[in-house]
Amino acid sequence: MIRDPDDLRAAFRFQAVNCAALGSPFMAQLCNLLADHLQPDSPLTLRMFNWPGDLTPGGESVPLRLCGALHALRLEGRAGLADVYPPHQPDDNSLKTAIFQAMDVEGDFITAFIDSPPQTNEVRRSAALIAAGHWLADRFRQPMVTSELGASAGLNLNWDRYGMVAQGRHFGAPDPILTLHPTWDGPLPPDTAPQVVDRAAVDLNPLDPQRDSLRPRAYLWPDQPERMALTNAALAPAQMPDKGDAIDWLEPRLATPHDGHLHLIYHTIAWQYFPPAVQARGAALITAAGARATDAAPLAWLGLEGDEQTPGAALTLRIWPGDGAPIHLGRVDFHGRWIQWAAP
Repeated sequence: MIRDPDDLRAAFRFQAVNCAALGSPFMAQLCNLLADHLQPDSPLTLRMFNWPGDLTPGGESVPLRLCGALHALRLEGRAGLADVYPPHQPDDNSLKTAIFQAMDVEGDFITAFIDSPPQTNEVRRSAALIAAGHWLADRFRQPMVTSELGASAGLNLNWDRYGMVAQGRHFGAPDPILTLHPTWDGPLPPDTAPQVVDRAAVDLNPLDPQRDSLRPRAYLWPDQPERMALTNAALAPAQMPDKGDAIDWLEPRLATPHDGHLHLIYHTIAWQYFPPAVQARGAALITAAGARATDAAPLAWLGLEGDEQTPGAALTLRIWPGDGAPIHLGRVDFHGRWIQWAAP
């Protein structure tokens, strides 16, 4: 396949804008340099220039794959990148020289790293899960069984064990592993705390939170140390998700009702990476299970995913028994920095 080389350059420039908006000037600088200077002159770069499909964050996220690979090299002390990565503030020429040398020397490592899609596993997205968990706990007054789709290293599987402070009020676990502080806009969620009695998760390429910690840390942005600190705190108690296709894994979990429990299915910036056929099959499977839900065994489907609107991502909930119509809970920053809460 041969495609217009400007497609990749445009994807890097688009990613640069997103990174700047999400508070990472270093990542914006890095992506702009790659947009301006990357050439299809090696097996690695030819692969990226001719990558099939959507190269942007809404699709294959090729710029984030490369930036993640470079940060992984930096975290491992390889390729001399320590001298041009934060806390240093390199000029464009110094950074360009270093990253292109790294791509030349570490081409095999980068090629293997970019095979899999990004696995940011942003812990701060759990603030939205905590808020939604309080809303659901208040509505159903039942303990929860949770199923997370696209869980990466499972860091957001423990969302109920985290705390969140919003407008000076504490939500979530009373003795939390870590505490999140999103900027909050809108009414506060109910005080009713969720109780998760059973949790499980799946990922097509699950990461062991201890053995494979390099990958989720590599997708954090180098000039945002607070994200690294939260991730390190979440890695220690995390459990590795199951490996498999998300919908194949979910089907038997939906086959048997969890009497006396609310079954919560959720995903955070993961559904977009499922192929369209998998999305359609998953939606049909969940909707069919919803039709079988009862007051004794209700079902909820929560998604934090990008859509056509701005700012941030949509936090959408569907619940059964009922018609399963989407309930708009609000909008959330992609990295969980803020929440615009609008739950009914």
